[in-house]
Order: sequence, then structure tokens, then C-alpha cells
Amino acid sequence: MRPLSFLLMILMFSACKVNHLTGKKTFNAFSNKQLFPMALQQYNSFLSENEVIRGTTEQAKIATIGKKIAAAAQRYFAYKGYPEYLKEYAWDYNLVKNDQRNAWCMPGGKIVFYTGILPIAKNDAGIAAIMGHEVAHALADHGGQRMSISLAQKGLSAVAIKATEKQPEEKRKAILTAYGIGSTVGAVLPFSRKHESEADKIGLELMAIAGYDVNEAPKLWERMKAASQGKSPPELLSTHPSNQRRIDNLKNWAAEAKTLAQKINSQP
Repeated sequence: MRPLSFLLMILMFSACKVNHLTGKKTFNAFSNKQLFPMALQQYNSFLSENEVIRGTTEQAKIATIGKKIAAAAQRYFAYKGYPEYLKEYAWDYNLVKNDQRNAWCMPGGKIVFYTGILPIAKNDAGIAAIMGHEVAHALADHGGQRMSISLAQKGLSAVAIKATEKQPEEKRKAILTAYGIGSTVGAVLPFSRKHESEADKIGLELMAIAGYDVNEAPKLWERMKAASQGKSPPELLSTHPSNQRRIDNLKNWAAEAKTLAQKINSQP
């Protein structure tokens, strides 16, 4: 066995941990304590470099729906037996002027919607479907997993991973690529299709717990599908499963999501 392969095996074994929301053991070398300051720095930098929309009906709607999804996430974790898990999250919701059909959520609950995605969202439930999906990526630690795999592929040990905190440019690239803000770095390390499907399912559950109609989720992706015909796919879809597969999955998961929401929301 090559030394590098052995090193990667040791790193992956030592960095495996269980995600409290999914219950799955994943390869993630980053703790929230490490990720949150990194994310906050890049989030603030992004906001300072882009036109943030304030004081509009659309911006208020993003914040209102975001708070409902955040509350749903809190109830979900409490249902799972981890009521304190989100206590370090400092949720924030922003709308930026950008024609891209995109949205994202960084660790710690830093959420950005682009104005370009609002016509596709169309209504509150559509926004909730997008919001739930992006928040699900953060809650399931998908970005941390991507960063860990990316660094592991470069042959970095756990010590070297920690050392990236002292390398601003390396840290910047890692956090931006891991959370899909590709327009600022030129290349995006995509979420895997497995991660995307997992985020779709969790996002559907979150919007159901928040009181939104889950039947709107597949309609949203039908609009996405229509918008992408004959053109490059929207940024939000560029690395996702096929539109039709996503639509079919969301329809199949709808009843289960409603049942889960009823169970969670019936608890005191």
C-alpha cells in the first residue's frame, strides 16, 4: 500500500462521525467550532462585495420564511433527541441582486437568495422548498464533508487540515467551493448526487414541519426544468440529479414528509 493511500485511510477513519440529523456516519474532519468562523468571514466578505437588497417586500419574505424553516429545523433536532444542537447557529437571511437562479446556506445558518431565483420560486411554498433544500445541506454537514474529501485528496493529514486556518487564501477557496459560491472562485466542487437527494428529502421534511404545502416542491422543479430547456442548467441545478428524477422523488416522499411533520408538530 502506498504511504499516501495509507495516510488517507487513517485520516478518513479518524474523521468519521455521526450526523445527528441523518443518523449516518460520514467523513468530516471539521467541527462546527472550526467551520462557523470560517463561514462567517466568507459570508461577510460576500455581502460586502455584492448588492444586498434591504427594506423590500421580497427581502422581508425571505427572512420570514427563513425563520419558519429555522424553527422547523429546531423542532426536527429536538424530535431526534438533540434540542441543543442548533444553539450556536446565528441564523441570517439576505437577498442579493443577481440574475443567477441560485441560493445557498453556509454553516451556522448564513442564508443568501439571489433575485434571479425568485420568479422560479413563484410563491412562499416555492421559496420554502428552496430554503429547506439549502438549509438541509448545512444541517447534514455536506459542505464539511466536501471540504474534508477535497483536502484528503490532496494528501493532507489532520494536522495539515488544521494548518489551513493559517492560510487565508486556501481557507477562502475551501469554504467558497464547499458551499457553492462558485461565481467568486471560478470553479465549484459539486455536491454529490447522493447529497443532493438527501438534501431534497430533508428539505421537503423541513418545509412540511414549517407548515408549507409539500406538493409545491415538485412544481418548483418543474418550473426549473422548463427554465433550463435548451440552455445551460440553472446554477442551483448544475450538479444535481436529473430534473425528472428529482420531481418523481419529491412526489414519492410527500406523504412521508406530511406524516413526519404531523408527528413532530403534535409534540408539546
